[in-house]
Amino acid sequence: MRGHAQSHLLRIRSGIASPWRWGLGLLGIVVVLGGWWLLAVRMARPQVLPTPPATLTALRELASDGTLWEDAWASGVRIVVGYGISVALGVAFGLLIGTFVSFESFFEAPVGFLRYIPASALTPVFLLWLGLGEAPKIWLIIIGTAFFNILMMADVARSVPRELIDASYTLGARRWTVMRRVVLRWSVPGLIDAARVNLAAAWLMLVVAELLAADSGLAYQINRALRFRAVDKMFALLVVFGLIGLCSDLFLRWLRNRSAPWARS
Repeated sequence: MRGHAQSHLLRIRSGIASPWRWGLGLLGIVVVLGGWWLLAVRMARPQVLPTPPATLTALRELASDGTLWEDAWASGVRIVVGYGISVALGVAFGLLIGTFVSFESFFEAPVGFLRYIPASALTPVFLLWLGLGEAPKIWLIIIGTAFFNILMMADVARSVPRELIDASYTLGARRWTVMRRVVLRWSVPGLIDAARVNLAAAWLMLVVAELLAADSGLAYQINRALRFRAVDKMFALLVVFGLIGLCSDLFLRWLRNRSAPWARS
C-alpha cells in the first residue's frame, strides 16, 4: 500500500488526491519556516536575521499603527494601474502579432529590441521627464513588463490550432469574428498565465521606483527600516510582499479556471 501511494505521488502529469495536495503544501511551508528559524537561531544575530516570531511581532506593530495598510494600499494602486495598462497592451499587441504575419513583421523586432533595455536603467530618465509624483512609478511598471507581456502573449496566440481557424472560415465566419470567437477564446488561459508570470516583474519595478523616489509604499518602508537598522520590520515587509504575490497568483489562477474551465489545474 505504501509503495502504491509513493508511485501515485510520482506519476508523471497525474493529479493527486486533495488531502495529499494540501498536506504537501503545508509541509513545504513548515520546511521553509523551520529552515529560516533554525538558521536564525544558529546565527544568533537578530540584527542580521530575525526569527519568525520576531518578524511576526514586527508585522503586528506595523499593522497596529496603520502604517502597513497605508503603504500596502499605495503600492497596490501603483501595481493595479501600471500592470493593468501593461496587460491591456500585451493582449492587444500580442494577439495581433501572434495572429497576423504583417503585424509580426512590423512589431516583433522593435519589441524584442526594447525588451532587452533594462527598465530600471530608465528610472533617472523618467524622474527627469515626469518629476517625483506617481507618473514615473507607473511608467516604470509599464515599460518593465509590457514588452514581455506582448511577446509571451503573441506566442499564446500562435498556438491556436490552424484547423480551428480554417473551420471557422469554412463555416462563414468573418476575420474579426474569428479573432474574437476563436483566437481570443482559445488564448484566454494562456494570456492569464503570461500575466501571472510577469506580475513578479511588475513588483520588481515597483520596488525599484519606490526605493529611489517615493514617500509611501512597501518598498519605501523597507528602505526606511534599513536606515534605522530595523531588520525585523524589513523582513516583516518582505513577508507582506510574498503574501500579496501569493494572493495575486491564486486570484489569477482562479480567474483562468473560471473563464476557461477546460484549462483547470
